[in-house]
Amino acid sequence: MPTFQNRSHSTQQGFTLIEIMIVVVILSILASFIIPRIMNRPDQARVVKAQQDMRSIQSALNMYRLDNYRYPNTNQGLQSLVSKPVGEPAPANWQQAYLDRLPLDPWGQAYLYVMPGKYGDFDLFSYGADQRLGGQDSDADIGNWTLE
Repeated sequence: MPTFQNRSHSTQQGFTLIEIMIVVVILSILASFIIPRIMNRPDQARVVKAQQDMRSIQSALNMYRLDNYRYPNTNQGLQSLVSKPVGEPAPANWQQAYLDRLPLDPWGQAYLYVMPGKYGDFDLFSYGADQRLGGQDSDADIGNWTLE
């Protein structure tokens, strides 16, 4: 018959304070290199979001042109993609909304539209984070002429 022995001593082992401190120091050193690189990513993500929005709006503008033989003018603006525009030139064959709603740029502002454009048939752009003409990095203007 098997016998069970009562074990009175524990075999649990834990980390010493020194070991924990070494791990904390190593994590702190790693964080000091990694965090600055991660902190710049939100700005890059906003630029990519703006470019994606512009591609969608640009596609809707091209569909509008296919139906109506021309792009909406500056006064009719991007709102022409959501509801039937008023004023001249009247759209020849406006049938439905080309977009459900107009997106805002990642900084909470409306995208800007000018027709005829300086860089092509029309210019679609955002002034970036600073909401001013020009700028660098996340403050730089983002326009349909910069899309790849």
